Amino acid sequence: MRAVLIVNPTATSTTPAGRDLLAHALKSRLQLNVEHTTHRGHGAELAQRAVDEGLDLVVVHGGDGTVSGVVNGMLGRPGAAPARPVPALAVVPGGSANVLARSLGISPDPVAATNQLIQLLDDYQRHPTWRRISLIDCGERWAVINAGMGVDAEVVAAVEAQRNKGIKVNALRYWRVAIPVTVAFRRREPTLTVELPGRDPVPGVHFAWVSNTSPWTYSNSRPLVTNPDCSFESGLGVFALTEMKVMPTLRLVAQLLGKGPKGSPQQLIRDDDAPCVRVTATGRPVASQFDGDYLGLRESMTFRSVPDALPVVAPPRKNHR
Repeated sequence: MRAVLIVNPTATSTTPAGRDLLAHALKSRLQLNVEHTTHRGHGAELAQRAVDEGLDLVVVHGGDGTVSGVVNGMLGRPGAAPARPVPALAVVPGGSANVLARSLGISPDPVAATNQLIQLLDDYQRHPTWRRISLIDCGERWAVINAGMGVDAEVVAAVEAQRNKGIKVNALRYWRVAIPVTVAFRRREPTLTVELPGRDPVPGVHFAWVSNTSPWTYSNSRPLVTNPDCSFESGLGVFALTEMKVMPTLRLVAQLLGKGPKGSPQQLIRDDDAPCVRVTATGRPVASQFDGDYLGLRESMTFRSVPDALPVVAPPRKNHR
């Protein structure tokens, strides 16, 4: 099996020793080339080359942002069929949240994940079928984990500004950025309208989050659960608020840091299995993001669930609660 290992050497939890161990282990099973990313967008370029060369497997050692770039490089712009078959994707966690790997049942520990990957490759030799997962068609890009318009995108933009200054962003620093951004955001008038199939449009929305799996993200080992019944085998998870008063919002945040929202709070718009959702801004464009990357300001976005879009090296799906 021909493969490439794409490593982001600056990812939060990658180390030279761990990268060497991973490469050595994979070379025992694969015809492997190893590539290190050197600039923004390089992972997408390497992934496109893997498709052009007809490789069977792309292994990513990095965080969710690196994985997202690789997926977009393999698949190209949504709506355009890939010119060649798409390689399977394997992930060895190297970032801080590693949402995709954890959601797929891959260990967050890079060494344990390496051993797990070797076992999955051996299993494939006996039963040559990859698991397939859905993706989010954001119109201009694919999202693997999540996307959104509003406060989450403004936080992403602020975090990116910190990284551009050379500041290493961990969970604590993320919250130090997120809290003041959120406090400032909640003082604004809500300008979004959310449209879900089979429902009347809902105006007066502060922000809208779209999920491809659960949880939405992690803060260290603690999950943030917005749509507990969303999975890679369901439609989209949609989570939006029409009110951001302090006490109801704090109660909802406490629920999100537990097992997800309880019942249907009055200010919450939620769907864990939507085929698509359209979000439109009134008056001015709104910050938008996908997979933790800032997209910029958008007047509207349509998100669609695309089932079975990507082959992945992962344990079989467990029954979703």
